[in-house]
Amino acid sequence: MSQQSVNAIKVLGVDAINKAKSGHPGIVMGAAPMAYALFNNHMNINPKVTDWVNRDRFILSAGHGSMLLYSLLHLAGYEDVSMEEIKNFRQWNSKTPGHPEYGHTKGIDATTGPLGQGISTAVGMALAERYLAAKYNKDGFNLFDHYTYVICGDGDIMEGVASETASFAGLQKLEKLIVLYDSNDICLDGETKDAFGENVRKRYESYGWNTILVEDGSNVTEVTKAIAEAKNSNKPTLIEIKTVIGAGSPNKQGTNAVHGAPIGEEETELFRKEIGWTFAPFEIPEEVYNDFNNNLVKRGLNKYEQWTKMLEDYSVQYPELYKELNEVLTREDIKKLNKDSFTFKSSGDTQATRNSSQDALNSVAKVLPTFFGGSADLSHSNMTFIKGDGLQDTNNRLERNVQFGVREFGMATILNGLALHGGVRVFGGTFFVFSDYLKAALRLSALQNLPVTYVFTHDSIAVGEDGPTHEPIEHLASLRTIPNSYVFRPADATETQAAWYIAQNTNNKPSSLVLTRQNLPVLEISSFENVAKGAYVVYETATDFDTILIATGSEVSLAIESAKELEKLGTKSRVISMPSVELFEEQSSEYKEQLLPKNIRRRIAIEMGNTTLWYKYVGLDGIVVGIDTFGASAPASKVIEEYGFTVNNIVNKVKEL
Repeated sequence: MSQQSVNAIKVLGVDAINKAKSGHPGIVMGAAPMAYALFNNHMNINPKVTDWVNRDRFILSAGHGSMLLYSLLHLAGYEDVSMEEIKNFRQWNSKTPGHPEYGHTKGIDATTGPLGQGISTAVGMALAERYLAAKYNKDGFNLFDHYTYVICGDGDIMEGVASETASFAGLQKLEKLIVLYDSNDICLDGETKDAFGENVRKRYESYGWNTILVEDGSNVTEVTKAIAEAKNSNKPTLIEIKTVIGAGSPNKQGTNAVHGAPIGEEETELFRKEIGWTFAPFEIPEEVYNDFNNNLVKRGLNKYEQWTKMLEDYSVQYPELYKELNEVLTREDIKKLNKDSFTFKSSGDTQATRNSSQDALNSVAKVLPTFFGGSADLSHSNMTFIKGDGLQDTNNRLERNVQFGVREFGMATILNGLALHGGVRVFGGTFFVFSDYLKAALRLSALQNLPVTYVFTHDSIAVGEDGPTHEPIEHLASLRTIPNSYVFRPADATETQAAWYIAQNTNNKPSSLVLTRQNLPVLEISSFENVAKGAYVVYETATDFDTILIATGSEVSLAIESAKELEKLGTKSRVISMPSVELFEEQSSEYKEQLLPKNIRRRIAIEMGNTTLWYKYVGLDGIVVGIDTFGASAPASKVIEEYGFTVNNIVNKVKEL
């Protein structure tokens, strides 16, 4: 029976890719046996309850092989992946897009496609399972005891981010992470030996992983045994499975010709004869559906029913823990966080917004029980340390500070995995200039609607002596172009507290907090509540103002001081703090007009970064005081002066309007 089911997976993939005239058949044909062995013999999932928190997670890190996953989900009975959807592979508005998309198709545990990120996201999922198990499991009540499985390819293993997170996973001994490595020695450009020659298993052993070799990837029994062996390890496991890409295609198997293009009708006929498949395109014999139903589906349903009964008993024996668990899983715990949860500085005080963030972060940590995170080796510079907690590791699983090491990209992918798993709220920090290292993962945070909080400090040329390598210029503009994402650049301690509050109350997108190293004054009328509007008036010399100054972050206090000088010269000004462009864009047209009246054309924007965005608000007849070159190395005060962020320069620029 297993061979017919394996062949069904292969043929479904080939047929759908041929019909779409687009796709990657090689991995479907080569990896079908390992996928079948995993799903039919090991995976605990319930196709009828796709968000069951204790289900095994599966990530197809080699996301280009999406038809492999769609075939499995279809045969398992997932409603979203009907035969009609299989036929609509890669078509507009289908449930079967070119790469798997979390939230778009039930049964997909993570969006994949950018190689390396899938295996890295899985590390975060395994970390979440371990943390929640340590926090909520009790004797006889293993509420969290699932595995995280990955199928990856040579391309994933080549990617640097996979190495970052594999090193982390090995050190953390994430024993419930099992990676099936589809090792076929072929990549898009040809044979992998021309680009990639190390012993992968030895490399992973040096990371602290258990490794297993399956020499014949077509042998379902051997793959099944290898997975069972991996479950007995106290380390994460890499199972290298030697396969033939495009297995069964007489003229294309074992070559890059079958990697990223349909094999065509003529080769498909030869392939069908080779494997003895006599059914029409998209025709699957009932025996195959029965095979999946009698194994994968029944096993998953039994596990789910046992788990729900256990949860019911748990609620009786541990009512307070059950209540807390239910709140964190539904994210209802956020109702306990409010303005009174935070501590505020007084007007006239000074504090760097990174320090304000540290205060806010710890206020959040006191209220939200599964809130944790860390930094890419900068926790005491980013101020991302939860006080009173130690470092989380295999021996201290409930501590809430994660030392990610100098792995910005890896950190962000792990945060995505944690958020995808559910039950935890997470944050990660680094210097703002290094946001470029992790931007590809932040983009997937946004694409997957994940409420990850990113803490970016040392936000401008005010870094000073460290010079242009450490001074962000284009970074604000870059992050603001990512759809479905909030960027906050708070002007003072009050706005920083509000940014943290909003970020934790946001369930469908990431938030980036961009913070200063240098001290800033706490503004007299900065507003916790008004940050939610994205922009608001922080200073006004008269209600009949004729000039508008817009600023963010550290430049807001500069704008206020400039407005005071302009008042002496007879200029009536309004100063607007815009901590979040994205939130401001969500406001009504009436509010936007109220804040930025169309009839007031004398406008200037002030921000220590790329100027492009700001012409949207000041118009082509307005002025932007920003930076479109790289920074410089000198004491911060000198750099700031040389780049024109002084009251005198702002006043002179306004005079030009």
